[in-house]
Amino acid sequence: MNPLKAFVGTLTTSDNIVTRKASKPIYDIKLDSLQGQPIDLADFKGKKILFVNVASKCGFTPQYKELQQLHDTYREQLVVIGIPCNQFGKQEPGDSNDIQQFCEVNYGVSFLVTQKINVKGHNQHPLYEWLTKKAINGKKSSVVKWNFQKYLVDEEGELIDYFYSITKPTNSRITKHLK
Repeated sequence: MNPLKAFVGTLTTSDNIVTRKASKPIYDIKLDSLQGQPIDLADFKGKKILFVNVASKCGFTPQYKELQQLHDTYREQLVVIGIPCNQFGKQEPGDSNDIQQFCEVNYGVSFLVTQKINVKGHNQHPLYEWLTKKAINGKKSSVVKWNFQKYLVDEEGELIDYFYSITKPTNSRITKHLK
């Protein structure tokens, strides 16, 4: 066996381009909704998923409006999942009830929002380990730099790309993958 293939896991070649598959399926990762109900990511197979770490007291918070617009426009092919995080400037200080009320009252959010998690550091949630580590996602490594960083996963659970906070949810860099 080719030692490189043994090291990186599954390799596929096409047109001299080598791609790696994720070493762990994203669908195995456990999350809970704001209401404490388990979220089964496998329910979203066949759709793209946009994961966004959100905060209610951030300069990027108005992006909730565009996230809702993205959810409404592409609901047949995309699941938007907001992930509250208080690791950047303590800009998500509330509990689950506070977060849910803020999202509904201020932005009419109807897309899925999870319980608050850590997206970086020693207690990084397994979802963000998968999203940020090439050794796990098979695509690329990244660092979550601030609130409203976005990660887009394809219909088969493979990482497409990530987008920093300054990239608005309806930016063509994201929407080109949804058409």
